[in-house]
Amino acid sequence: MIPDDAHLPELTRRQEEILSLIVRAYTQQPEPVSSKLLVEKFGLGYSSATVRNEMATLEELGYIAQPHTSAGRVPTQIGYRYFVRRLLNVTDISTTEQARISERLQSTPLATEQWMRLAATILARTAQTAALVTPVSADTSRFKHLELISIQGRLVLMVLVLQEGTVHQQMITLAEALPQTRLSETAELINRLCMDSNATEVRARSVQMGVLEREITELVADMMGKADANQIGLVYREGLSDLISAFPNNEGAQQAVRVLEERAILNMILSQVMPPMINSVQVVIAGNGRWEEMSHLTMVISRYGIQGQASGAIGVLGPMHINYGRAISTVGYVSNVMSNMISHAFERLPPGESEPDSSKDE
Repeated sequence: MIPDDAHLPELTRRQEEILSLIVRAYTQQPEPVSSKLLVEKFGLGYSSATVRNEMATLEELGYIAQPHTSAGRVPTQIGYRYFVRRLLNVTDISTTEQARISERLQSTPLATEQWMRLAATILARTAQTAALVTPVSADTSRFKHLELISIQGRLVLMVLVLQEGTVHQQMITLAEALPQTRLSETAELINRLCMDSNATEVRARSVQMGVLEREITELVADMMGKADANQIGLVYREGLSDLISAFPNNEGAQQAVRVLEERAILNMILSQVMPPMINSVQVVIAGNGRWEEMSHLTMVISRYGIQGQASGAIGVLGPMHINYGRAISTVGYVSNVMSNMISHAFERLPPGESEPDSSKDE
């Protein structure tokens, strides 16, 4: 089990320096790092023997490992986490790159398929790894309209329409057969009480209803909850072929393909690692010990959009030896540009109107 950040073993300043240099050397050239290389490459003010002793301690603490019989060491996932959380000084991408990114995004129609594909391409090329972008969607589904349609006997079709325009259907079996007029009255009552409510509010309103209405309303709340959990639909990807070539083994490449290509896996991961705040950046190393599907991967992810209203995900996926500084700064900057563009667009809209749902482009 991987310790959380609060329980990572503490290091001395010299051990931190050596760990940082090992990570930096390995992310530049993924080959085992020796004490001799560290002393020669970085001009350390102490001997190879001293470095070897410190590396032995770092290995005992689980921050580095010896992959084979080589004299060199490689960072472990705990070592990467310590480096990212405590030692990494994120250097912003250059002002020239920032200007180019901003200009390209602003020259493309906002929130269209072309815009999101461009964002994925920019992320992949700038961070030099695979990238993903999901369209902006409402953070929480809201109730708009319910219909109950008698099919046969006790069998009823429940049709739920949400404010963002999605339609959900479910066949239900009632305790007894009811005429269509009774079903329509039930739906109308629920429509009046639940208009523009989220799943939690819909469930709360069911308390004041009769038995039939309460059962139907609780089913509606369940459907809305599932819609919120699975709101990631389209995912725009770029750079997968380059990412595959970055792995020395097939297992890492296979994981990258599964995470980016299998919607259920990506939905599960994003639903749990997406930062709560717009433009904040989350780094997930080796799945943080929670997802075996990411044991060889690092994901740098951000939420873009408008806080509390609508948002999407942008991020990059790479091997654990990804260039962390460049990946974090790229994701953070692109997220800020995209969020600012969306915020300005919403400010220009007349009251009562909203941006079109880009997920309906395809």
